[in-house]
Amino acid sequence: MSKKRILIICGVILLIAVVITAFIFLTEPTAQSEGATKQMAMLVKVEPAEKGDFNPIIVATGTVRPVEDVMLSPLVGGQVIRRDDSFTPGGFVKKGEVLLQIDPSDYRNTLELRKSELQQAETDLDVEMGRQEVAEQDLELLGIDSLSKSQKSLVLRKPQLNSVEANLKSARASVQQAQLNLSRTTIKAPFDAHILSQNVTIGSQVSPGDDLGRLVGTDFYWIDLTVPVNKIKWLHFPSSDSEKGSPVKIMSTSAWNKDEFREGYLYKQVGALDDQTRLARVLVRVPDPLGRNSEKDKPELMIGSFVEAHMQAEEIKGFVRLNRDLIRSNNTVWVMQDGELQIREVEILLTDSKYAYISSGLEDGDSIVVTNLSTVSNGIKLRTAKDSTSGENNEMMN
Repeated sequence: MSKKRILIICGVILLIAVVITAFIFLTEPTAQSEGATKQMAMLVKVEPAEKGDFNPIIVATGTVRPVEDVMLSPLVGGQVIRRDDSFTPGGFVKKGEVLLQIDPSDYRNTLELRKSELQQAETDLDVEMGRQEVAEQDLELLGIDSLSKSQKSLVLRKPQLNSVEANLKSARASVQQAQLNLSRTTIKAPFDAHILSQNVTIGSQVSPGDDLGRLVGTDFYWIDLTVPVNKIKWLHFPSSDSEKGSPVKIMSTSAWNKDEFREGYLYKQVGALDDQTRLARVLVRVPDPLGRNSEKDKPELMIGSFVEAHMQAEEIKGFVRLNRDLIRSNNTVWVMQDGELQIREVEILLTDSKYAYISSGLEDGDSIVVTNLSTVSNGIKLRTAKDSTSGENNEMMN
């Protein structure tokens, strides 16, 4: 191929490339400037600030404890000859119900022996009183007036009378002790109780101080809570046993259904901080915790379980309530005003599990920005979906 022909082919190819490039640039769509200002404003969601009177709900976790909790122990020793069927783990007993019977034979015999000793002491007193009368008559017959007080006491047998009276008192005390020991062979429930453990049965040999079983009362349980110290002032505690403190709703997310709960009330502030958490300790009292009486349709509380307590705080009036998630860093809130972002510092009076209660920095009806923004500064343009829809409708009308 000749050199001239090669140059012609290269020139044709270059010409075609120039034509194609020119065509692309000539046919490229032109960017429209219309509405550019509107598209620069960030689309956000807002919700109005709510001002009013509220009862905050302070949430804390705690442990279920029994109010009455005893380890049953005998005060006398012997062989167990009877055990009530209800005295078994999981059983329920009423106050005064007989749980165990220790063999009373030895104690009955001791009581009879002490009674006979008492009778002998009473007889000795009668005999000595007769001797006292004889001594007084003899002294009158002798007509001796020169005796000292101590001599006269000896003549009238005062020391003998004192000894007999002392023996009589000792005999009476021995009878009372023997009766008491005999009564202690019958072990009864000290209160309406739930049996948690039982360590003896018929034939067991027991001694004073032995662990026979564990009983807890069924009338009330406690919930032992820890609460931040700065929130204690918002809780109401009763000033007497006849009053009730702030109502408390008790839930167990791990054991109960979502709609199941128990109701109690604040009972006492312990007055000492927890050693590990440095939080204030609070007791909640829950009546009929096992649903034996009035709370039969409610779930049962189990000793040692962890529960969540929702405590109703004192009413606060005239504050703005805001979801806690809308409180930004350094106690600030994003507010949309006149299409622009305002970063406002707020003063928070109290926070509970869901809301923050704001005393200053917001007004009722302020548009709170709930959308998380990547760029945050005062004055940036904002718009809502409602604003966008209104703008489109106006363009269509024009």
